[in-house]
Amino acid sequence: MDSSPLLIRLLGASVLLVCLCRGQSSRELSSEDFEVKKMPTSSEKELVEAMEELLGKSLYQKRAQIPMCDIGERCAVKQGPRIGKLCDCSRGSSCNTFLLKCI
Repeated sequence: MDSSPLLIRLLGASVLLVCLCRGQSSRELSSEDFEVKKMPTSSEKELVEAMEELLGKSLYQKRAQIPMCDIGERCAVKQGPRIGKLCDCSRGSSCNTFLLKCI
């Protein structure tokens, strides 16, 4: 059993496949491949303003800053099964959820 002609054919076929596939792997990128952020148009700005009027607040407002509390002060309140945050404990302390005080 001489397997050398079979190996030569397999090697030739693999080289041919590599050459054919190499051209398909490199593809030019177009502007459609990247999503470009555009500036909002005047109609979009008007829609945002109308939504702000309906909601009664600004959509771009940052959340209110939570005040800092000292060690021993009450930092949370229990509202049924939930615990509401009153203030952030100062650095080096944490709010104990059982006592609801900064420790």
